[in-house]
Order: sequence, then structure tokens, then C-alpha cells
Amino acid sequence: MTRRRFRPRLVPTVSFLIVLPTLIGLGVWQLHRAAEKRQLQDLYDARTQGPPVAIGGQIQAADDLRYHRVSFRGTYEPEYTILIDNRVHEGRAGYHVVTPVRIAGTKTRILVNRGWVPVGGDRSRLPDTTPPAGTQSFVGVATVPLKHVFQLSAPPPLGKTWQPVWQHLQIDRYARAVPFAIQPVVVLLDPESPAGGYVRHWNRLNAGIAMHEGYAFQWFSMALALAALYLFVNFRRVDIRGEDEDDSQNLEA
Repeated sequence: MTRRRFRPRLVPTVSFLIVLPTLIGLGVWQLHRAAEKRQLQDLYDARTQGPPVAIGGQIQAADDLRYHRVSFRGTYEPEYTILIDNRVHEGRAGYHVVTPVRIAGTKTRILVNRGWVPVGGDRSRLPDTTPPAGTQSFVGVATVPLKHVFQLSAPPPLGKTWQPVWQHLQIDRYARAVPFAIQPVVVLLDPESPAGGYVRHWNRLNAGIAMHEGYAFQWFSMALALAALYLFVNFRRVDIRGEDEDDSQNLEA
């Protein structure tokens, strides 16, 4: 006669006590990340749906403007336009056109992403992105480009000659390249704005909440599977005939 009894072995038990808290901790960390991203998503939705914030010449903190709909008046300065390379729209390669605007009545500029234009048949000939002249009214969403991006090679050093094509837009680098002060954001020009824009299909921010929740589910599932495996391995069959005989003798005595 046999019966299953819990007889844990030393090595599996030590391994279990080390790995299980690690898996649970990783799951909890992913839930915390999901909560942080949910706060970011809520902030984005609240700010983009609110009334536009007027921007003037005083330099503001990037976090105070991030995701807000903003409005201002000013004039384009096309000589400092840059084309952000490798931007794809509907399977076609192209550029994002970014032009500084001098905010009316001030010496401060703000960068405006005017949208996407195709590369064309010859990369040596850049598209004509001449903006409308005169004072324009602008409305859009303020964004803050990443400071650190993956690049296959370092960008060319800034020099006296203006570089019209950039692989990535970094506010700090652009500020070093121009002789004027800029607000620390890039405004995604509203799709309905007539102020010299191109294709503007801006995607709503996806903070990645579902991704972190999915990772948390995976870590917790692995922890549950590990616990089940540990119990399965350590519940072993034992011979209980000798134990039954000892019990009978004890009853007769």
C-alpha cells in the first residue's frame, strides 16, 4: 500500500524559495509600470482634450507644456527648417518638415512639425517646403522629443553650414545649432490648420498599459506554474504498510 506525502527535497526547495519571490516581484513591478503609464495616458488625454494654452516669449518648462494643446501667432523662419528623415506614411518614405516660428512680439522661437512630405524620385533634391509668409495663427499639441535615441552612427558635427536633413530631432542639439532661444517643445500642427502644413495624421499616444499588464500576467503565471511543479515533485509515494502494522501493535498494547 502506498500514499502520497509531502517530502520536500533540499535543492528543489532552496531553488523554489529563490525563484518564486523573483517571479512575483517582477509581476508586481510590471503592475507598477502599468500604473505609471496609466497616469501618463490620463495626463495626455486630459491635456489634449482641454482648451489651448497660449504660448508667449517667456521660456517655459517642457513638462508644463507637454501634451497640452497650445496656440500662438508668429511667422515662419524657413531658413532654419529641418527635414526629419526616414518617416513612413502609407508605405512611402518621406520626411517630417519642422520649421521654427518666431512668436509674435517676441524674440523666442518655437518648433512646428508641419507634417509629412514624400522623398521623391531623387534624394539629392529636397522637396520644396516653403511656408506661407506673414503672421500665421497656430494650434497644435506640444510634444517633447526623446533626448536619447538609438542611432547607427553619431550625427555629423554642427558647423557653419546649415544641415537641412536630420535623422532625429533633439531639442538640445537644435538649440545649439541656431542663434536664438527656442521653447523646449515641438508643436504637432493641428490637421485642420491652414498654416502651411502637409500630411498630418498624428497618432494618439499609446502609453503601453496593456503591454505591462500582459508582462505581469506572464510573470504571475510562471510563479503559479513553478508552485504547482514544486508541489508535484515533492509529493512522493511512500510505503505505509510498515506504518499500519506499527499502529495496530500500538492499539493492541
